[in-house]
Amino acid sequence: MPQAEERFAATQSCVIVAPQAVKIEVVSKVSTWRKVGAMARVASQQAGRSRTLSAVMSAARTTARSFGHVMHQLWLEVTGVVFLIMALSFGGAAWKEYAKYHAGQVGPGRAGVAMLFTVTFAWFGLSSFWKVRRKSQRQ
Repeated sequence: MPQAEERFAATQSCVIVAPQAVKIEVVSKVSTWRKVGAMARVASQQAGRSRTLSAVMSAARTTARSFGHVMHQLWLEVTGVVFLIMALSFGGAAWKEYAKYHAGQVGPGRAGVAMLFTVTFAWFGLSSFWKVRRKSQRQ
């Protein structure tokens, strides 16, 4: 049986990773987002105590809400215009298909589908403008 010094020497030479490479940090790492969240929480608590900052925050919220409503109305109007332009395009195609149907060149299905698309897209466009009008009357 080997002596104690030989046994311990053998286990020290079989280390897979060098002791200098292994570093154990005592303090756990906190993510940057957690730090930012903590700073924001402290800042908001401090801001709640300041009347001036509370007034500025209230004004910013009111402005953002108003801006959001205006942007939503603009979005509805732009999509309404796009749908009405598409309805006009489908209307022209429906007119041509009806002329072909009347001349006996095609069946009634193509003209019917073109009219269906025209009416559908016109409905989408007009209903978008109606939503804008209803929303503006409520406020």
